[in-house]
Amino acid sequence: MNHLALPSFSSDGHLQAVIEIPAGTNTKYEYNKQLFHFQPDMREGQVRRVDFMSYPINYGFIPSTCMDKDRGGDGDPLDVLLLAEQVSTGSVVEVLPIGLLLLEDLGELDHKVLAVPIEASKRIIRATNWTEFQRDYSAIRHILELFFLYYDGLGTMKIMGWADENAALEEVKKWQLSAFQ
Repeated sequence: MNHLALPSFSSDGHLQAVIEIPAGTNTKYEYNKQLFHFQPDMREGQVRRVDFMSYPINYGFIPSTCMDKDRGGDGDPLDVLLLAEQVSTGSVVEVLPIGLLLLEDLGELDHKVLAVPIEASKRIIRATNWTEFQRDYSAIRHILELFFLYYDGLGTMKIMGWADENAALEEVKKWQLSAFQ
């Protein structure tokens, strides 16, 4: 199965997320676009691992999106951060966007949709929008900011701010491949 070619939205109209890195792991997995499978990311011949803490969230991408380098993106699908218990690599989850983390990675946009599962029983927080998240879970925002500032070495990532669930959906539409709009 080509996870990249799945539609961005399910037949029910919910945003879909493909999980690459389960919460609680230190190994960075990526989807191999040529071989259509998930594998550990390699750097200088070694499996890439975060060496100071595990991923605090499930990390993946929105299928049928590409943050086009010609428009300032990093050339990869739009990332998603899923607040849920650990989800296995390769899982496709219907999600509700609740915010957008605005990042710059070495001069390229690397924004990340913050989401919770559509299925309420799989959620680890009660917030279903940015206002509730900010009010009740601001500590998570700070944890995510610190994680992304340091996980690949200080100075690599720049936090440019946050935006609400509407901005997150607009970001998906901005980077959605034309065949899926």
